Amino acid sequence: MRSEDAGAPGLGASSGAVAAPAVMAGSRLVSLATAVPAYRIDQAQAAGAARRLFGSRSAWFDRLMPAFDNAGIASRGSCVPVDWYQADHDWPERNRIYVDSALSLLEQAARACLADADVAPEAVDAIVTVSTTGIATPSLDARLMERLAFPATAQRLPVFGLGCAGGVLGLARSAALARAMPGARVLLLVVELCGLTFRRADTSKSNVIATALFGDGAAAALIESGGPAGAAPGTILAWGEHRWPDSLGIMGWSVESDGLGVIFSRDIPALVRRDLRPAAEAFLQRHGVRFADLDGVICHPGGAKVIDALRHAFELGPDGLSAEAATLRDHGNMSAATILFVLERRRREGLKGLYLLSALGPGFTVGFVLMAL
Repeated sequence: MRSEDAGAPGLGASSGAVAAPAVMAGSRLVSLATAVPAYRIDQAQAAGAARRLFGSRSAWFDRLMPAFDNAGIASRGSCVPVDWYQADHDWPERNRIYVDSALSLLEQAARACLADADVAPEAVDAIVTVSTTGIATPSLDARLMERLAFPATAQRLPVFGLGCAGGVLGLARSAALARAMPGARVLLLVVELCGLTFRRADTSKSNVIATALFGDGAAAALIESGGPAGAAPGTILAWGEHRWPDSLGIMGWSVESDGLGVIFSRDIPALVRRDLRPAAEAFLQRHGVRFADLDGVICHPGGAKVIDALRHAFELGPDGLSAEAATLRDHGNMSAATILFVLERRRREGLKGLYLLSALGPGFTVGFVLMAL
């Protein structure tokens, strides 16, 4: 990987243009905005609430308490106050809160994203909506069209089931749509309300660990087709994914009478260390890029242990993935939305060069996007 600080080959000194891989560039990220709910829960509050709920009901709870201190999270946003988690809530109630809160956050993120690009809602040609923490039919994008003046002819693609990989794969689907429709503007909407999946009756280790990790958030990104030739800043150059066989039980949801039950394997960090780098190199090779050609990577930070595993897989130092660690610290794991928070942070920092975005999700799948910043 090329140094972020050194003058990298193919990186224009004035324009920031990057030498393009062997693909036809045709989609560009124009603007990006994020939104978080009004309630904030710091890690001490989350740990205290978990102890009140589970301390007297679980013989092994004390062994899990260090997870709150070691998660690398200071606070996270929540669409409900911390006291809400102390009572039982059925699936219909949870999903009503999901729909109402998701719409509010998406409206906030979409308005900010479009305003930053100086684009009116009427000029949006397609909407891709990614979410896996609730169900909405009519879909969230259709409901949002009642609040923002999107054209009635806008094409809509609601996507469910991608989990934490949804931010990267949402960018990929949006870029593909934009490339297929010359001159089009595609609005990507991502919202995850992971906190709503916490279930008071579930004393499993996965549910307790989830209380130390999960937060709520949303993001909106505007992708346009066309643009200057080559890999100008913002160009989404290539995308792809890799699914490992016999891995369906590693990550996902179980559907319970009182909501969605979290499923994730303790083996995820080991899988990242062992299997992610070969999948990433194979993806890059398919597009004529070597890993050494990259200026860096931008990853979904699932948790502190996953960040350590990512550093190992990509041969980064202890200060590598600093934006990922800072995003996790400030917001927790917001599933699909998280990597867009990381990308927004890196764009604010003025990052330039050729970067590989990656995120792991149910399937067990990794999504990749190759992008010029």
